[in-house]
Amino acid sequence: MRTHGENRSSIGSIIAVLISGTLLGTAGTAVALAPAEASTTSLGVARVGIGGLILLLVLPLFGGKRRNLGKVLRRGGVWVMALSTAAFQPLFFGATTKTGVALSTVITIGTMPLFTGLIGRLILKTPLKRIWVIATSLAVVGLLLRSWEQLDNLDVLGIVMALGAGFATGCYVNGAKYELNRGGHAVELPAVAYTLSAVLLLPLLVGDSLVWITTTSGVLTAIYLGAISMALANTLQVVGLKRLSPAPTATLLLADPLTATILGIWLLDETITPLATLGLILVAIGLVVQGLAERR
Repeated sequence: MRTHGENRSSIGSIIAVLISGTLLGTAGTAVALAPAEASTTSLGVARVGIGGLILLLVLPLFGGKRRNLGKVLRRGGVWVMALSTAAFQPLFFGATTKTGVALSTVITIGTMPLFTGLIGRLILKTPLKRIWVIATSLAVVGLLLRSWEQLDNLDVLGIVMALGAGFATGCYVNGAKYELNRGGHAVELPAVAYTLSAVLLLPLLVGDSLVWITTTSGVLTAIYLGAISMALANTLQVVGLKRLSPAPTATLLLADPLTATILGIWLLDETITPLATLGLILVAIGLVVQGLAERR
């Protein structure tokens, strides 16, 4: 039995991850509203780079110490986090170009909890509970129904890239959990990981126009992507990971497509079919089931 204090901490972790998934789900809408001349590559690099810079700036406010950054940089799990973050950008955005946003999102987000759970089981020896299987299955089936009518471009390379993006996310979550288990700081870890990731991604900007970031809308888009959908969202995810195991955390992050759909309808005048609505309901039920299970 958990004590009252443990239950409160668990609820706090669940809320942190759900907010993280919600904020991550705003990234697609922000990209859609970005200046037309902004490429997905430059937006991705700006998101990671600004996110890392902001975390470095606010580090002392959250108990982090800049003098520790050298030691953090030598942590193996941080390199896993950085490489995974760097790999995700070209893999996911490349997949959307090859197979379309709908199918890429279904494959990436749908396989994310599966890869996370399996990697956690193999590397961290974290047990996979039956309730996680049920909650994840509900959410993944719901995600599939949500995008069923948009799945019309089966490009093999695009599918492989989307799978790679899902795998990269699974590696990131487990890398963060590994370092948290070793006493890593919840803000120091992503601050170093994102900054390192941005450096690794810089070569992708060769030949890419960055004029968009000098405009007012470009600056606002870049700041939002970096500060909210990257720095804040992923820090909340790491905070939640302190008390949650990797697999349930990844399942709760499926709040991402739920948020993206709602914002698409509200801000981008997108429509939704009855089948897609049923899918969103299943995703929501999966999130509730997983959330209630983690309270026990």
